[in-house]
Amino acid sequence: VQLVESGGGLVRPGDSLRLSCVASGFTFVATPMSWVRQAPGKGPEMIARINAGAGCTNYEDAVKGRFIISRDNAKNMVFLEMNWLKVEDTAMYYCVRGLQTLGDRGQGTQVTVSS
Repeated sequence: VQLVESGGGLVRPGDSLRLSCVASGFTFVATPMSWVRQAPGKGPEMIARINAGAGCTNYEDAVKGRFIISRDNAKNMVFLEMNWLKVEDTAMYYCVRGLQTLGDRGQGTQVTVSS
């Protein structure tokens, strides 16, 4: 299993970012995917999930209405569009195989929101 995230960076409050994850080593089209984030000194937090067919998504309350998870099964990719970013969104963001917070994940991409 290999998951490679990208797209993080340093942004200001109110800005947007789009994270990407390329997956390989498993049957992506049949696997639900998630995004998990972890802020310094805190535990991992599941923030978004998408089913294998991309027809069903759900979000943690803190990001609902601001973040959108999507996937492209033809390219083995999952995305997280993040809008109206807040300082409290600062964290390392991980693409996760499956729906468990501690599932297989990549190396992460850092998102820092600061004025």
